[in-house]
This record gives sequence, C-alpha cells and structure tokens, in this order.
Amino acid sequence: MQKFFAACPKGLEYLLVAELEELGATEVRESLAGVRFSADLAQAYRICLWSRLASRILLMLHTDEVHSTQDIYDAVYRVNWHVFFSNRKSIAVEFNGTNNFINNTQFGALKAKDAIVDKFRDNGFDRPNVDKKGAEIRVECRMINNKLSVSINFSGRSLQQRGYRTHAGVAPLRENLAAALIKRSGWDISKPLYDPFCGSGTLVIEAALMAANIAPSLNRTRFSFEDLMGFKDDAWQEIKAEAQDLADQSKTMKQLCIRGSDMDSSVLNIARDNARRAGVDHLVSFEVCDATEITPPFGNQKGNILTNPPYGERLGELISLIVVYHRFAKAVKAKFTGWHLSVFSSSLELLTAIRLAPDHKYKLFNGQLEAVLANYDIGDGELRSVSRQAEPFANRMIKNNKILSKWAKSEGIEAYRVYDADLPDFNLAIDRYKDQWIIQEYAAPKYMSKDKTMKRLIEAFVVLDHTFDIDPAMIKYKVREVQKGENQYERLNESRNKFTVQEYNAKFLINTTDYLDNGLFLDHRLTRKMIQGLAKDKDFLNLFCYTGSASVHAALGGAESTTSIDMSKTYLDWAKENYRVNGIGGAEHQFIQMDVLTWLAYCQSSYDLIFIDPPTFSNSKRMAQTLDINRDHAQLLQNLKRILRPDGLIIFSNNSRQFKMDIAHLDRIGLVVKDISAETIPRDFKGNQKIHNCWEIRHK
Repeated sequence: MQKFFAACPKGLEYLLVAELEELGATEVRESLAGVRFSADLAQAYRICLWSRLASRILLMLHTDEVHSTQDIYDAVYRVNWHVFFSNRKSIAVEFNGTNNFINNTQFGALKAKDAIVDKFRDNGFDRPNVDKKGAEIRVECRMINNKLSVSINFSGRSLQQRGYRTHAGVAPLRENLAAALIKRSGWDISKPLYDPFCGSGTLVIEAALMAANIAPSLNRTRFSFEDLMGFKDDAWQEIKAEAQDLADQSKTMKQLCIRGSDMDSSVLNIARDNARRAGVDHLVSFEVCDATEITPPFGNQKGNILTNPPYGERLGELISLIVVYHRFAKAVKAKFTGWHLSVFSSSLELLTAIRLAPDHKYKLFNGQLEAVLANYDIGDGELRSVSRQAEPFANRMIKNNKILSKWAKSEGIEAYRVYDADLPDFNLAIDRYKDQWIIQEYAAPKYMSKDKTMKRLIEAFVVLDHTFDIDPAMIKYKVREVQKGENQYERLNESRNKFTVQEYNAKFLINTTDYLDNGLFLDHRLTRKMIQGLAKDKDFLNLFCYTGSASVHAALGGAESTTSIDMSKTYLDWAKENYRVNGIGGAEHQFIQMDVLTWLAYCQSSYDLIFIDPPTFSNSKRMAQTLDINRDHAQLLQNLKRILRPDGLIIFSNNSRQFKMDIAHLDRIGLVVKDISAETIPRDFKGNQKIHNCWEIRHK
C-alpha cells in the first residue's frame, strides 16, 4: 500500500472522499484542497483513470520539519530517488509555500533539484536531465509553516483535462468542477438534465460520461505513473481494457434525455465537436435557444436544470445581466413546475435577481473566484418578481412614467427624467432617451455597504424589467461622482453609437455608452427654449458650450450669429454634428476650441445674448488657471460685462448646491441680477429644485 494525495478545488473535498472510497481507496481523510488516502498500485491506476473530481494524484514520499534552506536540501536528499525513477527520465521540480527563511519558491525549487541530482550522483548514477516544460517526472514540494511534504506527481498533467476540449469558448468550466456541480445538483441519471446556458457543453458532456459509465480519462494518452519504477503494465492494461469495454457498450445506447442550448450557434458547434471527441455525441443534443424563452425539452418528463450562466467581472457587464437572470428565472418558474433548478455563479448579486429562495447553497471555487451553487425546487406558486421592499419604487415608476410620457409626447420631447430620487431607499435618477433607459446613481455614502448598494440596484433593474418589459440592451447604468479637471471629459467606451432625440423643434445626437453624460443636460431644457425665444437677430455666445445644444436653439430661433466655445475637441465636433442634423450651417456660426477664461481675456467682440453654464470646479491641464465657480463667479461675470452690449443679457447657470451669488459685488460693478431658477426647472425635475440655479444678468 502506498500513501497518496488527491488534489482538488476547494469545496470539492467532501465529494472526493466519497468518490475515492467508491474506487477502493482506504484510510481516506479530507484535507485542505484535497484528500489523503492509501491504495495499492492497481487501485491508484484505477483512481487516475476514473476520478471525475481530482485535479491530480500525488505519490507521497515523506514529510519533514524544516527550519532552514539546508533542512530543505537534506529532506529532499533523504529520498532514494533511483528507487522511484531512472536517471534517464527528465525531471522538473515544483515548490510551493514560503515562510520566515524562504520567500522565493524558485529558490526552494532550486535547492530541491540540487538535492535530487546530488543523490543520484552519490548513488553512482549520472544526473537526470532537467526539463521544466516537458519533464517525464515531476517532483512536488509543498511547505506549510515549517513542514515540508515531498511527493511525485503520479497522474501527470491535470486530470481535469479530459482531452475532448480543443477549443472551449469563453470562460469554460473546468471539467472536474462541472462533474462536482452535477453531483451537488442531486441529479438522478435516470431523469432529464438540461443546461440552457451550455456554452461549449462541458456540463452536458460530463453528465453523459457519468450516465454512460465512461471513464473520464479514457482518451488520455499517457499518465506519469507509466514512467515510474515498478510500473505494473499488466495490471494497467487490464484496467484500461475493462474501461474500454464499458465505453464500447455505451455506443449502442439510445440518446439520453440530456440537452444543452445556447443563443450562440457557433459555440454550439464547438459543443458538438467536444461531445464527438468525448464519445457521447449520440447520447446528447444541442439546440439554439434564448435561455429567457426556454420550454421543457422532453415533454412531460421532469428533471434537473443545471447551468452556469454568464457573469460580469466589471460592473457594467454585471448590470446588463440582471435582466437576463430575472427573465430566465421567470421562464423556469412559469414552465418547469416540478423540476429542480441548480444555478452556479461567481456573482452572488446576480443570483439575487433570480428572486427564488434556494433550498441549498454550496460554496465552491471557480479557479480563484469564490462561487455558489444554488439549488431550487420549482413549485406551483407564483414568482414574486418585485420584492416587498421594492413595491413602493415600482408603484412610483408606474405612476411617473404614465404621467410624464403623456406630457413629453404633448410637448414634443423624447428625452426626459422619469424618476429623480423620489424615495430614499432608491436614490437613483432614471432618464428616458426614446427607448433607452439610463439609470444613474451618485456614489453611495461611505456608511452604506457595497452589498446594500448592489441589492438596491438589482431591485431597480428587476422593477424596470418586470414593469416595462424593456430590452436589456436598452438599459444603461452609470455612477455619478464629483468630476474634476479632465475627468469630466473622460471617455468610458469607444462605441461612437449616436441616435437623435427631439426637443421641441430641435434634434440632438445622444450617446448613452461612451461618456458619463449623454450629450444633453435635460434639466436645462426650459433654459434652452427660453434662449430660442430671445435669440432672433442677436449675436449669441455660448461659453463652456458642451455639445452646443443651447447654440442650436439660438440658431433655430433666428440668431444673427452663434459662437460656441469649449476646450474639448470631442464636444465641439459633437456640436457641429448637432448643427448638421438640424440643417444649420454658414460662416456666421463659429466653434472655438479654447480655454474659456483665456479666450475671455483676449476677446474683442461684443454680444447681445450670452449663455454660460460652467463646471462647479475645474483644474484641467488645458486651462491656464483653476476655476471654482463659488469663488470665481463674480470676476467671471465682470469679464463678461465688458463684452455684453448695452441692452444685452447674460444667462448664467451652474449646478453647485452651495452656490451663493455675490449680488453686492455685481451691483458695485453695474450689473443687475435676477434669480430665475424656479422658472427654468422643467416639470420632470420639479422634485429636485436644487438641480441647478439660473440667473438673468443685465447692465444696470
């Protein structure tokens, strides 16, 4: 009998204990990320061939207490290596673990390798060759605290690599993890199994291998134990022949009730090729299907849905999948009564979008990612799509959308705010741009946990999907934080997808994906309408013009000329596009890329109507100086007074909630100020009177 260690992903140890006992191992003991056991060589060969859960099998040599690098050398040197393999075999040494006297695993591997080759020499043999990539013998040294375990990789390359996957698609499940999920799901091999997010088919294929009693590593060409001294070839050939006979018997089996589906036909072609290489293509089926529209695949037969849906590593990806998870759960609940559902995901947040209470949850690891397998029994009850906590939010959304959509249509407006932080627990802003919905959330307070913030977002997306049946591609999510300097112009994506929306008699290009702001400040809608009514025959100046929407309204109102200034070339090009979609052109319309403060210092022209909507703060490197609107507004308006014609008007606005106009200073320099903030807050922003402040300023 020999001592072995079967390595496996964390979370699979308990299952692996049961499997090894079934395969004849004795003295089986669970350990961290693996299982220790005893077996004779024939049993060990069988375990390497038949284990569906182990990553690799190690032949344990000994464990020593070590307190120095010399101790490491001595511990490895004590092994009579020529008893285990010939010096004609190439070797490689892997060393894992550090402590207070060794902090470099490569150095540990070097000390172990020196001990092995020295032992061969001292026993009268030539030293074996070292081959880090293609070694026939791999020695593994693992140090935990001051204990060093020395072993030989008995199985060879990872057992999870069954050999049937030559191309796996995006983010595939490891084969041994897939086998563990099947076992944890509680699937009875006599019943149907269905994976509606099957990808390259790993879950489907592993289930078929189990049901057909096919050894998972039967297609493997070689194991490392074949290169060890004392290899019992007769016993090995008998074990392989027995497994091959069982696999041959499966070729006469009829198709099993095991199916996978996916929206991507190209990845299903990969799945079919994988199934063919695994020898189970005649036992399983694959079909193109949207997981949110699935129906029971085998008539009235009930079984298990087991699936690993996609999950987002980035927040934007995760948000886009919430609706997919929710709709998938709705389809299962509506059509799969009496089935068992098992969902494996590395995103606990996405699992909450399923809105079902799991009967069991198992903590597992997908590589380094912590993940959960959640098992559900699908009963007859109605799926509660909206939680009790989210019902007030759902009711408010229904009411707001009904009222505001009618109002917007009557006004000729296609971009408006539907919800504006009406309820404290849902501190969100939700805007509609035609059929696209933009959810924006200001950065959560420090006292609010990430879990609570994410749960609130998921509830909001589920409400939108359940209440308005929105295409997930039409929902976008953004986090609004204080933007400084060039960050306010930072590109988020590179899609360049723009579409037009109507605002009264004007059209504007919107981009909901590439930037934090979408190209149109909705709260300034009435201000722009006012500018159009005032602009006829006027020379109009738009400072910090952004995408030029106020300039477009001025031009449509009959302005003699428009001048739009911004330091961002991107936004000025966008402004020019807005002019083109409105059929506006001519030399009287100028676009100047420049720091506004610098331009004002040298400006020699004068204007009848000036609109200025500066950022609250800017320290962009492209500016000659910083701008703090609370500190600098009086001086800024004094500079504007110089270029304002006698009967002219300045419309000054900003979004600082702490802004206080220095009326006394402006009075001293001959300017009259009138607060028109209340008059410029549109109907869809009436609940947020501090969304902006706006002022009319004239010569005294």
